[in-house]
Amino acid sequence: MNPPPASDLSASPWAALQAHTPARIGLGRSGASVTTPVHLAFQLAHAQARDAVHRPLDDAALQGQIAALGLPTLLLQSAATDRAMYLKRPDLGRQLSAASSAYLAQMAPFAGVDLAVVVADGLSAWAVQQHAAPFIALLREALGAAWRWGPVAVVRQARVAVGDPIGHALGAAVVAVLIGERPGLSSPDSMGVYITWAPRPGCTDAQRNCVSNVRPEGLALPVAAQRVAWLLREARARQLTGVGLKDQSEGEVAALNMADSFLLAGEPIGS
Repeated sequence: MNPPPASDLSASPWAALQAHTPARIGLGRSGASVTTPVHLAFQLAHAQARDAVHRPLDDAALQGQIAALGLPTLLLQSAATDRAMYLKRPDLGRQLSAASSAYLAQMAPFAGVDLAVVVADGLSAWAVQQHAAPFIALLREALGAAWRWGPVAVVRQARVAVGDPIGHALGAAVVAVLIGERPGLSSPDSMGVYITWAPRPGCTDAQRNCVSNVRPEGLALPVAAQRVAWLLREARARQLTGVGLKDQSEGEVAALNMADSFLLAGEPIGS
């Protein structure tokens, strides 16, 4: 019997499954260590995660993308003046700078809106740089014309709670904060969406709903937009968010699950 071709000898039996997930499965071994390609791939993923944390937000480009959707924007800054301070002082990322607070106080013409959207760089500016504008477009389509939007606030050096004073200043019934999530070793561009009814300074995380891992390789943007739209509609109907509002949107978004998903039949994405 002739030996198999060299290409067959080197092919990984895990290759078919590895094509369906960014998770590190079926890693090759060389003695007590992983193989060189696996080691280098891990080093690259680690570098990408570190870069995502420190990469600055291109706010001008992001504002341009949002303006192209027909929405006005505001550029704001948290109380953290630079990235080093932002990483060391999470509390400052939850507050607006004095200049931004004063600027918002002049936004009376926009007062009384249904929805305020805040785009915050968070721990991965790359995530919102890539996904915020397309997600906003999908969310507008999902919500329809029955919602009055305020200007979209783009905030540098920001954390989730910075949306509370912004939503309060704009008189918004509910605020949705799109923020770059903490990068993982296979997800440097993951975006989270945090929804808070009746935003005001002092809200706690128990008063928020979160839809996380929004990215093409995670919770697909169309599915995430439908899920957030469901939460927003329920928040307005019940006038609450957080622990009192459970996400029961699976039935409405099931049709958007990718046909080639390898999940078990009937299992919703993100469950």
